[in-house]
Amino acid sequence: MINVFIDGSAGTTGLRISDRLKDNSEINLLLLPDELRKSPEAIKAMINKSDITFLCLPDAASREAVTYCENPDTVIIDTSTAHRTNPEWAYGFAELSPLHRNKIKNSKRIAVPGCHASGFCSVVYPLVAAGIIGADYPVTAHSLTGYSGGGKNMIKDYTENKTVYMDSPAQYGLGQTHKHLPEMKTICGLEDYPVFSPIVSDYYSGMAVTVPLFTKHMKKKMNPQELRQFYSDYYKDARLISVLPYDEKGVEGGFLYANTLSGKDNMEIIVSGNEDRMVIVSRFCNLGKGASGAAIQCMNISCGLDEVEGLEIV
Repeated sequence: MINVFIDGSAGTTGLRISDRLKDNSEINLLLLPDELRKSPEAIKAMINKSDITFLCLPDAASREAVTYCENPDTVIIDTSTAHRTNPEWAYGFAELSPLHRNKIKNSKRIAVPGCHASGFCSVVYPLVAAGIIGADYPVTAHSLTGYSGGGKNMIKDYTENKTVYMDSPAQYGLGQTHKHLPEMKTICGLEDYPVFSPIVSDYYSGMAVTVPLFTKHMKKKMNPQELRQFYSDYYKDARLISVLPYDEKGVEGGFLYANTLSGKDNMEIIVSGNEDRMVIVSRFCNLGKGASGAAIQCMNISCGLDEVEGLEIV
């Protein structure tokens, strides 16, 4: 039996992790009564009693919670931004490389990737690692997400306090200081931060992260069909990532919808475009492979369980 504690179990990510684990016969969920949920002493006791602790907290609270851990066998899986670029922590995206997978398996400290960063890294990391684009490539990206990615406050705004402006998509992060940028740059080995444009729209969950490429600026020239085959080979052993068949117009009759994997934990890579300009899209659920699904996958790998145990896959 694996003892699991979720610090921040009342938040969007914590609730989803709890829901996925509650019926798992191999998991014993350690629960705090409501009146002790913010008690440092009670939280510390639970962390040190657990085999796995999920931190579903703001950054500062996550950093503090880590200091409570005195049990050398407790694995901390942090869903916040706090430790994603810390080289002492495993970056929780196993499919990026065997090195990433092995570090997740053997580390006591695992940082779950950000939702936007998950899509970005799934596309850009392989390109840099294989020398298809250089570390100096001027990467740009935009990401369309449902409002659940903004947590309880944004969910309330869209469901209870909605204004007429919220009927349309809203671009944000205009100052190019989005909190996922450091991990995008660091994990992918880029020399510069990408120009990144996140967009939130009026639907609950689902995400499509898009990275455009100019063929003439690639170190290794490829046409769309060749690039699609590259991704297919790169992720051939990945159980949660699939590469869709090539179509120059994309998918769904020339449209690409961002919510098709809402509620699911897998991810799709889509290559479209032409000989001069290509578009690579990573599509998934911001609450699944972009948050709680990735956290549970990391737990499964760490504990030697089936990697997809408790996950929902199309």
